[in-house]
Amino acid sequence: MRYISTRGDQTERSFCEILLEGLAPDGGLYLPVAYPTVDAATLARWRGLAYAELAFEILSLYIDDIPAADLKALVAKTYTPAVFGTEAIVPVRRLGDSGLLIEALSNGPTLAFKDMAMQLLGNLFEYELGRRGEQLNILGATSGDTGSAAEYAMRGKHGVRVFMLSPHGRMSAFQQAQMFSLQDANIHNIAVEGVFDDAQDIVKDVSNDLAFKRQYKIGTVNSINWARLLAQVVYYFAGYFQATKHNDEVVSFTVPSGNFGNVCAGHVARMMGLPIKHLVVATNENDVLDEFFRTGTYRVRGSAETHETSSPSMDISKASNFERFVFDLVGRDGARTKALFGDAIAREGAFTVSPAEFSAIAGYGFQSGKSTHADRLATIRRTDERFGDLIDTHTADGVKVAAEHVEPGVPMIVLETALPAKFAETIREAVGREPGRPAGLDGIEALPKRFTVMKPDTAAVKAFIQAHCAD
Repeated sequence: MRYISTRGDQTERSFCEILLEGLAPDGGLYLPVAYPTVDAATLARWRGLAYAELAFEILSLYIDDIPAADLKALVAKTYTPAVFGTEAIVPVRRLGDSGLLIEALSNGPTLAFKDMAMQLLGNLFEYELGRRGEQLNILGATSGDTGSAAEYAMRGKHGVRVFMLSPHGRMSAFQQAQMFSLQDANIHNIAVEGVFDDAQDIVKDVSNDLAFKRQYKIGTVNSINWARLLAQVVYYFAGYFQATKHNDEVVSFTVPSGNFGNVCAGHVARMMGLPIKHLVVATNENDVLDEFFRTGTYRVRGSAETHETSSPSMDISKASNFERFVFDLVGRDGARTKALFGDAIAREGAFTVSPAEFSAIAGYGFQSGKSTHADRLATIRRTDERFGDLIDTHTADGVKVAAEHVEPGVPMIVLETALPAKFAETIREAVGREPGRPAGLDGIEALPKRFTVMKPDTAAVKAFIQAHCAD
């Protein structure tokens, strides 16, 4: 399997080359030259496999430069009940008689779905760097969950340093504590005085400085990294097998989304042949994706227009992974994709796809909807009272939007993206009590914290990386 850029660079690269690279040299994102497809016989063979076995089967279709025995060992090391709490790894539960099912993706070490991919990424990085005898400086941006998942996956890994940017004061107290309380020498937290998109822009700026990127061996763990998105494809198959009995059944998924990475993995699974009828994108008040799927216009917002909400991990107005889907939508035309995401965004901060392209969206199964703070409170309260199931704020956005798109005879699976403990303030507002916490996390907010506050300045971040690479 070889990979090309969404912006027209047709140089084909291997999986391990792009694993450590992040963005392509032309500023695009990597995608396989073609999606491998699976037939009914393959689905039948995969049904009933343990999660690690299923992950190996899917990853093997995309990774041919890691020996099969090594890949199998890496996957088996990653997806264990000890790390994810259950044999199923991503158990699916029914939400009473609502017609909805919830796929639990948040039982890993940081209580968020990002662990599903990040734990694998940490093991892949350590393996490949050891094989090359190299080091890697990971630069990432987080709105709350990516950062802690990356840091817990990379802490203590040989040959890896992490520089994680986050919006200063805009994460929940629990999210901040998870990241900033880590004292590992290879973990560096930078709190940017701005919003997530300011932090994400810095990561892209640094990644586009090819000389700096190569000199300091900069890699990424954000979902612009194909390996992370690929790992997420697995749980769509796992959810499908749990929600159905036969491979001629179809399901739909609703995905709370801000950066489009999670739902983009569903798009890849659907392109591979998984019987997905609809992929429903659920946004919060930062509804750039909902606006696109309703109108065909993708309009990024500046910091002043990016709302601070009670589902903060979705407070994003520049959806980095969205470029991958648009590349497929426009017939994998790299020049067209570059004109939209490079030229049009730089010039006008927005683009509108053609009428023909807009009409083609339906063929990819996408639908969308929006949820507000009032909706979240009502959904959390109603789900708790009616079903005895306490959900977090982001999953509540998904449940609210999913209920608007349920179809008779088609299971609707909502991806649970975090546990309620991470957003205690809003949970208390909704149900009047404190959410439970897994053992060992009581009092995490009181732990000593280590982080650096900075202006949203790419040069300052580069200087910080240079200084700490010399340590």
